[in-house]
Amino acid sequence: MLYSAYEMQRGWLAGASAAARLGSDWWANPANPFAYTSIGEVASAALDVFSHASAPRGKPGFGLHSTIIDGKQTPVREVVVDRKPFGQLKRFERIGAGEDDPKLLIVAPMSGHYATLLRGTVERMLPNHDVYITDWRDAKLVPLAEGQFDFHDYVDYVINWLEVLTPEGSPRVNMLAVCQPSVPVYAAICLMSATKNPARPTTVTLMGGPVDTREAPTAVNSLAMERPYAWFEHNVIATVPLQYPGVGRKVYPGFLQLAGFMSMNLGNHMMSHWDMFKHLIDGDGSSAEATKSFYEEYRSICDMTAEFYLQTIDIVFQRHLVPKGELVHRGVLVDPGAITDIALYAIEGERDDISGLGQTRSALKLAVNLPDDMKHYFMVPSVGHYGIFNGSKWRNIIAPTVERFTHAMTPDAPLHGEGLHDPLVDMEPCEGLEFA
Repeated sequence: MLYSAYEMQRGWLAGASAAARLGSDWWANPANPFAYTSIGEVASAALDVFSHASAPRGKPGFGLHSTIIDGKQTPVREVVVDRKPFGQLKRFERIGAGEDDPKLLIVAPMSGHYATLLRGTVERMLPNHDVYITDWRDAKLVPLAEGQFDFHDYVDYVINWLEVLTPEGSPRVNMLAVCQPSVPVYAAICLMSATKNPARPTTVTLMGGPVDTREAPTAVNSLAMERPYAWFEHNVIATVPLQYPGVGRKVYPGFLQLAGFMSMNLGNHMMSHWDMFKHLIDGDGSSAEATKSFYEEYRSICDMTAEFYLQTIDIVFQRHLVPKGELVHRGVLVDPGAITDIALYAIEGERDDISGLGQTRSALKLAVNLPDDMKHYFMVPSVGHYGIFNGSKWRNIIAPTVERFTHAMTPDAPLHGEGLHDPLVDMEPCEGLEFA
């Protein structure tokens, strides 16, 4: 019923959005005399904002067609390297680029948004890395015949894709996990370290991840702790309706995830739309388009399987199995003490309201047998959750430290661009960076 009601509302809003778009164009049409009045400007802007806010959205494209390497524009094309029922491994192949750049596997969140939420993350890392990303599939599009997908399947996918990227005799790759995947990625490298899997990564960067949510709990963490597991099972899980390939599958709908995040910062979102309205009235199209672009991505949502969502609530937020050393994967204990030769870099934002300070850094403390000189930490001042992996501070402050970190472990790899030489040296401008 919940999903069907949402689809009815979505259909109605799609029609209303189209009508508002036509109305906005009419009020702004140069042939319309009212377009030159304040009434016309206000009406056109208001209808434009409503049309954008209510429009239905599908999966966006990455749209990364080129990058700059050593001052030259280099074409980029997307290539699917491996495909599984619930996701695919995608490569951003830089046509004509050298083969010496280290491989970087970016593990995108499975948390209601598409992997394209990390478009800015990918774009910034392209000049100096051979970049791959986990492109997760919308659960409502996966037929029931494909089976289930839970937390442990996520761990298996990560391990398998590392093995795909590390054929026998090839260099080990680097990994970057943004937010939610920090926990299954950490579990994966624990398991791979214990068996000395040759495909284990050489470096892992964890950004704003809930490794131990007992540290500085946020509103998200408190919500998960205040309600019993059964509450989530009975109140936020829905069944995919008939019009989708995954009909009958139990999912945590993306629209509920989005509603939760929007409500956490409702005032900020309302002000953003108010500012967009004012920019349109003032004729500041570039500022309005910047806001639109953000919300185009932010409001593009997808579903995750019920079993993955519920297990994440249980394992990560309620029982804290990883930091307690109690997580068992396919009958094997996940032991952080097994990590001995994978360099770790934990990055946290000072103003992160999703994963509080200390939650990601816990990954360093848990790796008790990893040498201190392979543990690195950066608390980024005045940055919230989204700003860790997108925006100017990501591009200009955080990303350079990630590049130097990965290149320090592959010293023969070139760094393309000014100011990026001498890995892990001269880092004083990045206040808060610590090297053990």
